[in-house]
Amino acid sequence: MTTSLPARGLSIRETADRTGFTADTLRYYEKIGLLQGIGRTSTGQRRFSEHDLWLLEMLKCLRDTGMPVAEMREFADLVRAGDQTGPERVRLLERHLASVDRLLADLAGKRSHITHKIDHYRTLDG
Repeated sequence: MTTSLPARGLSIRETADRTGFTADTLRYYEKIGLLQGIGRTSTGQRRFSEHDLWLLEMLKCLRDTGMPVAEMREFADLVRAGDQTGPERVRLLERHLASVDRLLADLAGKRSHITHKIDHYRTLDG
């Protein structure tokens, strides 16, 4: 993230606004273990840190590119385990990148098919 956070961290609403996740999704991600160690105020309100925002940005990228939640959890666990898990993270991300590349190739083929149909139907209008 490019802007620094207040020392107290961000509330769940502020985090939702910054990340594009809903507050419900943030709670769900914490419940299933994608997010762990979220700070709390003395009254129990969540406070998200810079690191939490970094992880959420990465999780959003992975989710938006079709990574299953189980693999997202594996990635988050590897991040929490520390820098020594770099090689495992690389392997996981390389597998996902290959999946994204296959999806893009498939979409490009379908896009081409649609484009050809549009061209065909335009010739019918004469």
